[in-house]
Amino acid sequence: MKRVEATIQADKVGAVSDAIKEKVGGYTILEGNGRGSGKRQTMRAGRGTGTFEAEYNKVATVSTIVDDSQVESVVSAIADAAFTGSSGDGIVSIEDVEDVLNIASKKRGSEAL
Repeated sequence: MKRVEATIQADKVGAVSDAIKEKVGGYTILEGNGRGSGKRQTMRAGRGTGTFEAEYNKVATVSTIVDDSQVESVVSAIADAAFTGSSGDGIVSIEDVEDVLNIASKKRGSEAL
């Protein structure tokens, strides 16, 4: 099993969610602030007389655990849905997961997904 975790632009959450909801058993979305290679938003200060660059971008992290056979399909779906062609589209990480336990059903491993 693998944990697939994608940090994406916050405005792409709906598209990514739609792209993976039929492919995975479940997923978690956490919204927050991030700083990476993407261009940060320019904001007006005071009464609109000055501007400044935001320190962080609004990002979301989508996390799910899938069987090894589903990894490429899920990663491709996320990448296609989050793609804009500009720097700061996001990053996907894939990690090994040794075991999982579904607390409600007490099932373990792939059955728990």
